[in-house]
Amino acid sequence: MPFVISEMDRTSYASELVLVINCGSSSIKFAVIPAFGGSALVTGLAECLGLPEARLVIKAADGKTTNALHGGAHDVAMAAILRYLDEQSLLTRIAVVGHRVVHGGERFTASALVTPEVLADIEAVSALAPLHGPANLLGIRACMQGLPSVPQVVVFDTAFHQTMPCAAYTYAIPQHLYRDYGVRRYGFHGTSHRYVARQAVDLLRLDPQDHGIVIAHLGNGASATAVSNGESVDTTMGMTPIEGLVMGTRSGDIDFGAVAHIARTARLSLDDVDAMLNKQSGLLGISELSSDCRTLEQAAKSGHAGAILAIDVFVHRLARHIGGLAASLDNFDALIFTGGIGENSALIRAKTIESLRVFGFTLNREANDRMFGGRAGRISRSRRPTAAVIPTDEEGLIANDAASIVGISPSTSVAAQPRELHFA
Repeated sequence: MPFVISEMDRTSYASELVLVINCGSSSIKFAVIPAFGGSALVTGLAECLGLPEARLVIKAADGKTTNALHGGAHDVAMAAILRYLDEQSLLTRIAVVGHRVVHGGERFTASALVTPEVLADIEAVSALAPLHGPANLLGIRACMQGLPSVPQVVVFDTAFHQTMPCAAYTYAIPQHLYRDYGVRRYGFHGTSHRYVARQAVDLLRLDPQDHGIVIAHLGNGASATAVSNGESVDTTMGMTPIEGLVMGTRSGDIDFGAVAHIARTARLSLDDVDAMLNKQSGLLGISELSSDCRTLEQAAKSGHAGAILAIDVFVHRLARHIGGLAASLDNFDALIFTGGIGENSALIRAKTIESLRVFGFTLNREANDRMFGGRAGRISRSRRPTAAVIPTDEEGLIANDAASIVGISPSTSVAAQPRELHFA
């Protein structure tokens, strides 16, 4: 039976909170956000779980604290998080827990309340994300054990992309592999793309029923998505997050023939190849220096050849994919940059817009240089298509979905309160 807050109880939930959990294979990120919107009261990261150096770092209004977990795994970390919230008199105010789940397969097209059936379905598709799926389930079950009377909601990275047409998600392989094993393109970063797509309509004054945008979510993981009238119609990531753009340590697109040649000549196993493409490639592999774009930008200024090449390849691949995604749109009204690199790297944005001049983009350098640290606004002189920076808020959207599903009004939620956008 769905957990729904009654009308008479809603006023009592005005001071209640949403606990947002993002459980990875060796880490747990969390945030505590007011159910009716606002900034996070507490954020934290439990990292290196299962290792001797496991620790929990918590940031709150009164400062930052670090607690050793002494080799503890996910259950120990979750217990420490809940204990801290209890000590701060926050635990009893948790109205709902919202979980980020990386892969929902074709089963989930929207966020959902956790039930035994939903858990079984998540487990059934976890093979599509072997690193993330089991970890996501660990986080859900740990919260169910620690907060047995609190409803749990799951928010899927893949759900936003379930509106892609068959032509966009189908691989050109024998179709029994799709029917039997679910091999198709799913796309990721859907929570971020959905949040930014909603904000762009209001902040750029787009027609909700007739607009087209490309969103570039750029960070250690990176993807771009074509959004038509609020729906994803194509995206760069595929069945797994490795396809598409160059990323921090992921290769993005690569000829499988090249991979097969590498495996044969270097005598690499499938696991070796998987590790190489996911953990040793991308910006790190090209530069032979770092996966961090900030480090590479500094090194490039000093003439580091590997850093210069890594940035050039990153931008070239990004611009090429943006151009391809534009072909999936009826209108190309705006290009939006978001994510850690997209929100803070004036260099990457400038080089990308220069590479897209064929579409009529012209950069406003002064405005572009001002966009960092959470600022938002236009960075192009051109108005159609225009280019802008819109900071993402995945935790806020997860909190909004979780609150909405259990019946807390979303009308004043964080996702319904766009950041003020200052246009140059």
